[in-house]
Amino acid sequence: MRLADGRLRYTAPGGGHVRFALQAGDRVRIRDPEGGQPGRLFLCGEAPAGLGWTNAEAGPAAGALGLPQAIASHAWVAELFGRDGPPGGAVEWTAPGAAQCALMAPGSAMRPDAQDTATALTVDIERAQPASGEAPPPLAQPLLDLRIAAGTALAYRVKAGDYIQVIDVDGRQCSDFLAFHAGELALGREYGIDPTTTRTLTGSANPGPGLHGKYFDAAQRPLLEIVQDTVGRHDTFMLACSAKYYEDMGYPGHPSCSDNFNRALREHGIAPRAGWPAINFFYNTMYRHDEAITLDEPWSRPGDYVLLRALTDLVCASSACPDDIDPANGWQPTDIHVRVYAATNAFPRGIAYRMSADSEPRITRETGFHAATSALTRRMVEYRGFWLPDSFSDNGAIDEYWACRERVGLIDLSALRKFEVTGPDAEALLQAAVTRDVRKLSVGQVVYTAFCHEHGGMLDDGTVFRLCQNNFRVVCGDEYVGTWLRDLAQRLGLKVWVRSSTDQLHNASLQGPRSREVLRRVLVTPPGQPNADELKWFRFTVGKLANQPVVVSRTGYTGELGYEVWCHPGHAPAVWAALMAAGEDLGIAPMGLAALDMLRIEAGLVFAGYDFCDQTDPFEAGIGFAVAVDKAADFAGKAALERRRANPQRMLVGLDIDGRECPVHGDPVYLGRAQIGVVTSATRSPVLERCIALARVDVSVSALGSRVEIGKLDGLQKRIGASVVRFPHYDPEKTRVRA
Repeated sequence: MRLADGRLRYTAPGGGHVRFALQAGDRVRIRDPEGGQPGRLFLCGEAPAGLGWTNAEAGPAAGALGLPQAIASHAWVAELFGRDGPPGGAVEWTAPGAAQCALMAPGSAMRPDAQDTATALTVDIERAQPASGEAPPPLAQPLLDLRIAAGTALAYRVKAGDYIQVIDVDGRQCSDFLAFHAGELALGREYGIDPTTTRTLTGSANPGPGLHGKYFDAAQRPLLEIVQDTVGRHDTFMLACSAKYYEDMGYPGHPSCSDNFNRALREHGIAPRAGWPAINFFYNTMYRHDEAITLDEPWSRPGDYVLLRALTDLVCASSACPDDIDPANGWQPTDIHVRVYAATNAFPRGIAYRMSADSEPRITRETGFHAATSALTRRMVEYRGFWLPDSFSDNGAIDEYWACRERVGLIDLSALRKFEVTGPDAEALLQAAVTRDVRKLSVGQVVYTAFCHEHGGMLDDGTVFRLCQNNFRVVCGDEYVGTWLRDLAQRLGLKVWVRSSTDQLHNASLQGPRSREVLRRVLVTPPGQPNADELKWFRFTVGKLANQPVVVSRTGYTGELGYEVWCHPGHAPAVWAALMAAGEDLGIAPMGLAALDMLRIEAGLVFAGYDFCDQTDPFEAGIGFAVAVDKAADFAGKAALERRRANPQRMLVGLDIDGRECPVHGDPVYLGRAQIGVVTSATRSPVLERCIALARVDVSVSALGSRVEIGKLDGLQKRIGASVVRFPHYDPEKTRVRA
């Protein structure tokens, strides 16, 4: 990955390796971001001084990493860092000459009851001779490899099934894209991407930034589908830049994408237009709050791309936008690169997940349970970098909901982030980080908690497992929590490691009144560990399931008796199959996120980005019980939380909705003409047979029985009545989860 400042970054994933090349004079920095991760560096060429280079048995190992065999036998090897290496440890050197390198981050599969997770190592290279305009390596052998110079456009043909990759070479550069049905062009008829048809058929009649899954022509035939997108921010509702735009801005004669397209498409018999409707890749347009359209610099970084698949034979055209009079191209137009790949390739579908702006993009991943769940449904949604089922083809969300309420359901929740917190100061770090009193947490116990910023707003919520005296596991939703914990440990001078284990630990949630019966049939625990009948609420046990090591916690997100089964991704298919088989006669059903959302709203369980954010404290989020107000130790946000608790302004309440029309997240809540709150989550409850909601309202209307109205349309023309009620709406005493 090339960073915006010209550096190159390579990442060796935990348990894997990465290859890279050096030139004489390059400045190299290898870093262990999370600490405790050994590294093994192979170098074929002139080795720099230091680092304790050896060449004993380096050849076979280097060859196995894919280095050329001709030089692998002459590779040098250096052992870097170690199990006790501090977070952020680094080695640096200047390359004395050209070299081929491979960096390993050794590690094996982590047992779910262990904490020896393998984590990533990074390589940053500052070139002695920086080069711009360097496209990333191709995804496969290209059929077509085109460089579109800044301010120009090219046309090209693509066969049905082939893939088109549009690459922003240097970052922050827009590329307009056109596609025409080649068969219709041969008959003298122009059928290109039609934005109105596309928005209508994809259910996005109101234009907005981003990409549609498919693009259609005016005859409602699909022309293209999106396969991968590493940016996530594009424009699909504006024209490509035209001569009129530049004339109106005072730049007559300025080149435009539309004029460039007219020239590029002339040989295909396509009539010129003053302005071409296009997919504006990487173009960052947006609606302001007053619904005016504005723009800013693109989100795209060097090497970012969009990968499309042609659904019929196409004539395509791509531009490298010449706009240098506004932020559209970061004020300096650069090149675009286009590659076409054969239909015989199989590229995974997904969008890029980045934890931070300079993180390496990761295309949407499949969980360890994906082979089992994808065989039952194609209704997958992207959630925090993973594909998870939304619902299942043979059931549907309502059936899945009832399975959980009356029998037992099984859901993949592997997208949760997991961190192993170990070391002599592990307890001290968590005591300073979370709102609970960690000193009171017993080995084998789990506690629900909040993570807060210093101003009291919530970073995330999650659970903390105590595995032994100085060993904890944090489970949450936001990957940034790991970085935040490491930064806090550094500020406090604590000796502790916070290491990601998300890729080593996936989890399926077994929920419902008959979940214990299912677990009893398949879980085997050793002496001294609780079995399925003995496991208490918010406790965990260690054992085997389908002859695979697992950790089982009595936790969940449904308001029902339930458990979460934690295992290595490689063991996930066997675990899923065993649970489904054990529950077959009990009516077990696979469950997706749509059913889970209904269940968690009924149970009054909050969701990040909906019921809380960094402007919401735990009291306003309805989880004030998770703040240990009598905790003597200082913790992040404590002073702010004490101040906020003493002077509450808003409160999360339950609402019973009049009638059968259900509000949605973000709907305003009114008392007369004044908006006094907002709906955070809402659903139609099957078991309660009415619409319910969670809402954050002013404390003046938080009393039970208070009447409010939910505004629709402009908030004034249409109102839905509602009453403030106790929540959770379902089983408020939590008798079912404690059963």
